[in-house]
Amino acid sequence: MTFAQRGLTRRQFGAGLASLATVVATTARSEAALPDIDTHAHVFHRGLKLAPGRRYAPDYDAPLPLYLEQLDRNGMTNGVLVQPSFLGTDNSYLVECLKQAAGRLRGIAVVDPTITADELRALDRAGAVGIRLNLVGQPLPDLAAREWTALLANVKAMGWQVEVQRNASDLAVLAPQLLDHGVTVVLDHYALPDPKLGIADPGFRSVLKLGATKNVWVKISAPYRNGAIGEDFAKAAYPLLRDAYGVDRLLWGSDWPHTQFEASQSYQKNRQFLDTLISEASERAQVLASPRSLFRF
Repeated sequence: MTFAQRGLTRRQFGAGLASLATVVATTARSEAALPDIDTHAHVFHRGLKLAPGRRYAPDYDAPLPLYLEQLDRNGMTNGVLVQPSFLGTDNSYLVECLKQAAGRLRGIAVVDPTITADELRALDRAGAVGIRLNLVGQPLPDLAAREWTALLANVKAMGWQVEVQRNASDLAVLAPQLLDHGVTVVLDHYALPDPKLGIADPGFRSVLKLGATKNVWVKISAPYRNGAIGEDFAKAAYPLLRDAYGVDRLLWGSDWPHTQFEASQSYQKNRQFLDTLISEASERAQVLASPRSLFRF
């Protein structure tokens, strides 16, 4: 068919090709510019004050420069520092590191429920974007209590997230309670099902249903924290989580420096496992970029 039969002049046809080329080039640049975000890591050194009643304390240093080195070596553009449980509610080193990173990192703080709104806003200005409830081995909080209601109202007002580490059976109950307060919820480490049951854990199956809320995210991080099933569990869980949540609400995290699993884990090993877990490059890129808005990058 000629240009005339198509109703196009050569100039119009050429302009159309130029426009298409521009769209393709813009899309390619956009895809190339997607960030690769590590949403779960810890930094600390032995000179820091440890929290009373801690379950564990490392006997080595994992300072900020060493973490940034891991990001660079593995091609990661950004990272998220999660306050370690053994440092309690003293977020001063976390804040110091966020300031030094000059926008490359965000933080998840651990706070006392009685913290003031002004104190939360100070953390926000430093680069914190949420609070963490590490409830492993801890009693579940009474979220209806006055101090929790006030804290969650402040978290909601600032657009922060609540990150929770707890076994799946309890998350199935706790997460809906948090959602009732209107906050965004992030579940750690595949939601920690019973290692003996894996994806058959009724609690994990209930967690899958939370995907329909569109306000819950799950970290596909640290499969080794799910017991001996480890990577096999992760491979079985990922397609179920993807179908329930969509790739835009799944978050990858290195869990560096892999506390209590240092002998068997490394940053590179965990990053390479992601390539095995999600073999499709475009899907993997989407998972690595999906935290961008949630963590305000």
